[in-house]
Amino acid sequence: MSYDRVALIGLGLIASSMFWAMKRAGMSGHVTGYARTAETRDTARKIGLCDTVCDDLAAAVANADLVVLCVPIGAMGPVMAEMASYLKPGCTVSDVGSVKRAVIDAVQPHIAPNIHFVPAHPLAGTERSGPESGFAALFDNRWCLFTPNGADREAVMALSSYWQGLGANVDELDPDHHDLVLAVTSHAPHLIAYTMVGVADDLHRVTNSEVINYSATGFRDFTRIAASDPTMWRDVFLSNKEATLEVLGRFTEELFALQRAIRTGDGDLLHDYFSRTRAIRRGIIDAGQDTDAPDFGRTKS
Repeated sequence: MSYDRVALIGLGLIASSMFWAMKRAGMSGHVTGYARTAETRDTARKIGLCDTVCDDLAAAVANADLVVLCVPIGAMGPVMAEMASYLKPGCTVSDVGSVKRAVIDAVQPHIAPNIHFVPAHPLAGTERSGPESGFAALFDNRWCLFTPNGADREAVMALSSYWQGLGANVDELDPDHHDLVLAVTSHAPHLIAYTMVGVADDLHRVTNSEVINYSATGFRDFTRIAASDPTMWRDVFLSNKEATLEVLGRFTEELFALQRAIRTGDGDLLHDYFSRTRAIRRGIIDAGQDTDAPDFGRTKS
């Protein structure tokens, strides 16, 4: 599916990657872009991101067949309210937020009856942000999850075809179930990573140079995701509070059990636990969602 006119609102990693993936796939259509700051808009123009970069939101969404909200979760409601009166009847509005119930609650009240709202979440990203961080292959063989929430089926299928054109696999979930799943697979791990890096910073007997020089193993991967955009993750945790707290509660219980096993020398419990979790990691690789390369498939850039 190729929309005649696509508007990307917010020009960070995801929007940038969407544009380059569209161009790689030869999708026809005109892509407009808008970002709140002049600095971001200037950068987008400099690197050729979007066919037209607009200085105001109304111009960006005018006559668009697809409008994608690529802004932080906390900004989606206000941005939708601001652009609602400028949308073309029959257009589809979507988003890329990693929390779905809060986005639906914030955006849906501003959706007119003649506008289709199809919430979506591409499970792809890096620790980098900004318009220069995007690349065409970001979505290849990754999942884009839809939470249609009663949206028109033709609009859902059209958007599904669009995301498949960008390289993604597509599935549908209930919004609340999506938020619980993502609390397990993304939100809680990010919070744990931020915490572990904070712990290392607090341990003054471990010097800064030692942390940096000896972080080629597990700590390296904690720091990678702890480098993610702070505004985005602040909004994620505040918007998916209940599910994240539930998962963190279960994590704490598991952590206490492992602490007890280490304290009491229960090697059998530790071995069994690590064997089970290792099998989960192998399943992620077998599903094509990562590689077994020593650097997890990532290269230094």
